[in-house]
Formats: sequence, C-alpha cells, structure tokens
Amino acid sequence: MASSIEFQLFAPRNQGAALFGSFADGKEIPMQKGKDGYFRTQVELEDGVYQYKFRVQTKSPHFEPAQWIEVIDPYATDVDETKKIGMVRIKDGQRIVDTYTWQHDDTLLPNNQEIVIYEMHVADFSGGENDSNKRGKYLDVIAKLDYLCELGINAIELMPVNEYPGDYSWGYKVRHYFATESSYGSTEDLKRLIDECHGRGIRVFLDGIYNHTDEECPLMLIDRNYWYYEHRHYPEDPANYWGPEFNYDNYDETLDVKPAWKFVGDVVRYWVQEYHIDGIRFDAVRQLANDEFLDWLAKQAKKHAVPKPFYNIAENIPDTSKITTPEGPLDACWHESFHYFMIPHICGETFDLEKLKEVLDPKRQGYESTTNVINYLATHDREHLFRELGERGIFDEAAFRRAKFAAVLLMTAMGVPMLWMGEEFGEHKRKSEKVTQPKKIAWPLLERDLNRDLFEYYKKLIALRKQHPALQGDYIEFFHENPEAKVLAYVRGSDASSRVVVITNFSDTVLNQYPVPNFPASGSWYEWMGNSDVEAGEEGIRIDIGGYEAKVLVCQ
Repeated sequence: MASSIEFQLFAPRNQGAALFGSFADGKEIPMQKGKDGYFRTQVELEDGVYQYKFRVQTKSPHFEPAQWIEVIDPYATDVDETKKIGMVRIKDGQRIVDTYTWQHDDTLLPNNQEIVIYEMHVADFSGGENDSNKRGKYLDVIAKLDYLCELGINAIELMPVNEYPGDYSWGYKVRHYFATESSYGSTEDLKRLIDECHGRGIRVFLDGIYNHTDEECPLMLIDRNYWYYEHRHYPEDPANYWGPEFNYDNYDETLDVKPAWKFVGDVVRYWVQEYHIDGIRFDAVRQLANDEFLDWLAKQAKKHAVPKPFYNIAENIPDTSKITTPEGPLDACWHESFHYFMIPHICGETFDLEKLKEVLDPKRQGYESTTNVINYLATHDREHLFRELGERGIFDEAAFRRAKFAAVLLMTAMGVPMLWMGEEFGEHKRKSEKVTQPKKIAWPLLERDLNRDLFEYYKKLIALRKQHPALQGDYIEFFHENPEAKVLAYVRGSDASSRVVVITNFSDTVLNQYPVPNFPASGSWYEWMGNSDVEAGEEGIRIDIGGYEAKVLVCQ
C-alpha cells in the first residue's frame, strides 16, 4: 500500500525547485514554495528504497543567475556520491534511516571525569592486518573492542564519519552532514559499533566539523551566501583556511532565522538522537569564533542526550580556559600546551619546572576542573611520541623507557587523558602529510616484547587512573622540586587515606636512594608499577629512580 511521502528543500532565496526520483520515470516533479522558505511536494510511495535528487535555480555566485542545477538533498541520510543522488527508505509508510534496534541504551556509562579516551580513524585503525590496502570499516572496529577493553579504554573519539568526497580522507571537509561515510559501512554498521561500545561501557564521541565544509556541499551549490561568509572569515590567516566557512552572524529577518545556526543545530540534534552519541569534539573552534552559537549548540546536544552524560570538547589551538565551563560555552578543551611543553621535556631538550607544573596542573592556566582539559602526547595532527623520539636519535630500550615515563605523566596529570591510536604499543609511523594518504596501524608490533611490555604498562596505569578517585579529581600539589637533579614530585588527592604520589626524574642519571623530604604522609605506600612496598617516615622516603623514570606510590 502506497503512502504519501513529503520531500522538502529549504531554499528561501531561490526561485524554483523540482524533484527527480527513481519513482518518477525520469520526469520532473514540480515543488511549491511556502512562505516559510521550503519547497515541498508529496509523492505516493510503497515501502522500499528510492533514489532522488533536486533541481534548483541556484543563487550561488559561481553559477549563472538562476541557473538550474542538480543537487543532493542537504538532509539526505544516505548518498551515492558516484551517481550524485540521495536515497530514501520507506517502511510502514514512514521515512526511516534503517531498521537497527538498539540493545544497550540502559547500560550505565562512565562520567566525564572517569574516562580515558582513544582517538581513532576508522579507515586506518583496523582491517589492514593482512592487507595493507584494505580500508578499515565499522565492523572491523567492533572486532577490536575487546582489545580496547583489555587496555582499559572507556571512551573512543571517532574522527569524522560524515560522507566526504573521494575514496579516502581524514574527513575534515564534510560534504554531506546527515550521511555516514559509505566506505566504512552502512548506517546499521555504525549504530552497531556504537551500541557494542555502550554494551561494554565505552562512550562514543564524534568529531564535529562546524567551521567549514567541502566546496561541493549542497548548501554551497544552492545559495552560498545564505549559509556561508562571502569571503574568508579571517583572510589574514590563510594557513588555517580549510574551505567555505559557515556564517553564524547572518540573520534572515524575513523568516526570523539564522541559517547556519538552523542547519548545524539540525545536524547535531540528528546525530545525538539517531546515533546515540555521547559527546562531540568541536573542530577548529578558534576559527569558528562564535561563543554565543557554541553555547547554544552545546546546550542543544545535551538537551537531546538526556539522561546520558554528554561531553562537549573544543579543539582550540592554542588552548584556552576561556572556551570551557563555567564561563565558556564548552565543557573541555584539547590541552595542546600539555603536548607542546611535555614532548621537549620527555625528549630531554629542556627542563622548565614552571612550564611542567603549569601543564600538569592546568588550574594554573585558568582551567577550573579536571574535566576542562583533554591531555595527550599525540593526536592525528601531532606525531606519535616514538616518531618524536626517533627524530632526536632516541631508539630501542631508551625510547621505550621514555614512553613509559610519558605514560605516567599523561595518566597522573590533572585532566582527562587521551591516546592517539597505537600510542599504547609504540606505533612510530609518521603522521599522514596529506589527509588522503592512508597510514595503517602496525598491529604486528604487539608481537614484539618491548611493544607488548609498553601495552601492559599503559594497561596498568589506566587501571589505576580509572579505579583511584585521586586521579580523577582536581587536587594536585607539588611538594618536592630539585632543578639540579631535574626531579619533580607531586601528590594527587587531598584525602589522607586516598592519595597517589608521583616522583619524576627528567634526566638520564640514575638516582640511588634519592631523598624525598616533605612526603605527604608517613606510613606504608605501594609502588604501583614496580609492585613493591615503600615505607615513609617523618623525614620522607629514600627511593631508587632510573633515568627518565617515574615512581607511582599509592597510599595503603
């Protein structure tokens, strides 16, 4: 039995529009424009899957005035880029995305302060163990979830999964905001991945690209200057221009609407509701530069995510506490300064106590709580630590020793830790110099003793971070500093019965029976990574610390 299905296109300043579809025998179906700026038409359709597209008299300046062009529906939830069409599914007389049934919506998920994030690119994370040319898919990620659980990961951050142009990309120039990247699998596959994560207590964050789009995004073709800046938003900063930029200042007085707000708000609402995501990483926030809009958008996301915990994260480089709550619009900021200052210290190029304390305790930078910063050693935009070490001539056991040292700093600093895929076992490939150049993770590295040992080291640190409240809180105090020996010691947690002490040696020198006075509390302590007991007296402790090593002491 056929049902009446409405097709609509929001194009307030365009003169005419029409619908084409596999249901129309190649004929054009006229669309009528309402006072609300929508072109609409009704089509009688049986249940099934249909192809469709619009013809519209464009208002974009790079076409002839009122030229008729073909466009894919900006709201299409499934597209075929090769055929330049959208697809619509009808079931029981209604438009649907797919028939996936969620299984784990009631599973309790960790709160923001409890998470350890794993950033991944779907195409490069998996699928290439036996074929370096194979593109990883959502189902391949599912096959690796038990591995992530073993490591202790309880949140993953997916690089953009919106449909992008071409066969391979990082996804940061989105063309179709409501459609998923087809090369990774179906919409059901992505939902199954998210659902399987939830079933294992893993939250899923998506990378949201709301500053700019691909040049052939349908909105660009329909009426560029309605949704975008006519010229570059920041012409003085050409290095940080990645494509046409949404104009969040533009206001349509006739319809009482801000077009870019409306579209991106619809995008966020759709992904939260349809895919049950648990957070968004907002790309290029400094370039977007509209806190009022971000505040509104973040609230929209949380409103539709109720009652789940939700996390709104800014990529604002250089990082700034002004973008985070309570005054700022978002919950957290990628803590680029942690990476920027920590890497030279781990590589032995510098020793600046004040800079170290500043990134280990981001309250000194104006951040209010541990959930305001996302600490990392590497991301998709930054080289893996082993690449940084190798470029400075540090290899083999020396490199692994420093990687373990870095892991302690990452997991015990104030803030939420994040790993870039492969960091936990010593991936060392150079990051992709072009976003269209695949860089598969070298999973066989895990078969090597040193790499597996690093994985186990991370695993043990993550377990401590997840189970110990002191490492999830806001308290950090530096109680011992020795600039000459390059030693810094700090305590996490103010509760005398629940503290973690970290003693760090930023030099190559082995320190035997090193005295640490002013120890937070006397009594028995357990050295977490070395599985040994340490007794603290009134004069503190004496402890052996290797070069570029950290001791992690847990109150017993």
